[in-house]
Amino acid sequence: SYKERWVLLLIASLAFYWFADPRYLIFIGVTALTAYVFAIITENYNAKRKAYLKANKEYFDSESKKKYKNTTTRNTRLLMLAALLIKLGILAVTKYTNFVIDTMNSWRTEPLSFVNIIVPMGISFYTFQTVSYSIDICRGTIKAQRNFLKFLLFVSFFPQLVQGAISRYEDLSQTLYEPKKFEFQNFSYGFMRILWGYFKKLVVADRLVIALKTLTESPDEYKGAYVFVVMMLYAAQLYCDFTGGIDITIGIAQMLGITVKENFNLPYFSKNIKEYWNRWHITMGTWFTDYIFYPLSVSPTMLKLSKWSRQHLGNAVGKRVTVYISCFAVWLATGIWHGAAWHFVVWGLMNFVVIMA
Repeated sequence: SYKERWVLLLIASLAFYWFADPRYLIFIGVTALTAYVFAIITENYNAKRKAYLKANKEYFDSESKKKYKNTTTRNTRLLMLAALLIKLGILAVTKYTNFVIDTMNSWRTEPLSFVNIIVPMGISFYTFQTVSYSIDICRGTIKAQRNFLKFLLFVSFFPQLVQGAISRYEDLSQTLYEPKKFEFQNFSYGFMRILWGYFKKLVVADRLVIALKTLTESPDEYKGAYVFVVMMLYAAQLYCDFTGGIDITIGIAQMLGITVKENFNLPYFSKNIKEYWNRWHITMGTWFTDYIFYPLSVSPTMLKLSKWSRQHLGNAVGKRVTVYISCFAVWLATGIWHGAAWHFVVWGLMNFVVIMA
């Protein structure tokens, strides 16, 4: 029946992972279970805290009430930190262990051996989804999903595991679980979106790869104006490959009656690099803004630094210091997220320099 649609979607998502590699299910299962347990514990703890304050309000003055809230908030944040360390730890070990070893080997006389470790498909995407879920639970902006299997579907929803988008729970859950009757219009529009995505990936992007490979493998023969041609072709190939994948994701979801957020908005029509990053991989950009930039820029340490820098460097310069530091953290993380190699780190920091300038 339509009510059990989410069960079929969960089976399809787990089967998708199983056929890719059964071992992947262990990683995504541990990540999902960690986020699920943390959310339940945190929500129960916050409910007991509110009930205790309400039942004993006559015993609390403003100062003791503030002290109690600070203590309990700190406990909640410690729980969140533990959950984040587990989830991000899995991501770091699987994706970045050999990168760290390779970096250490560059200055060691006796190189360390690389580790034979699998990198689960889509681990960056589903890790970020569960991280945002845990932070939102801690902030109290969403309610915890009490059904673990439903939560596992949110984490493992198969169309978005390969190229995104990075969905938020409050967005995806609105259409992921509710019963939905078959609608031919949604089905046909979604199918056309899938065809358009495959056209961009197979007909445009994969054909351009052949030309790019020819030009870049013989730099002595193809130089001068060919460098500009390579830049243009690579921009087109990257855009068609990435957006084609997102089109397929959104199309599949639309056929199933599920809404996945748009991830691109004509980025090559942007007037500057800042606007470009507001239009390219939108869900990634908003994720870094909401969960790194803003929390870091208004943290107690940053507020103290802002006050100090205004006093000693002047208001014009001082007010920008914390913005620069927060942006540096965002673009460092963006570079690392894109790949386990130093050129990704440099690429991220180059974006930071241009945007700050």
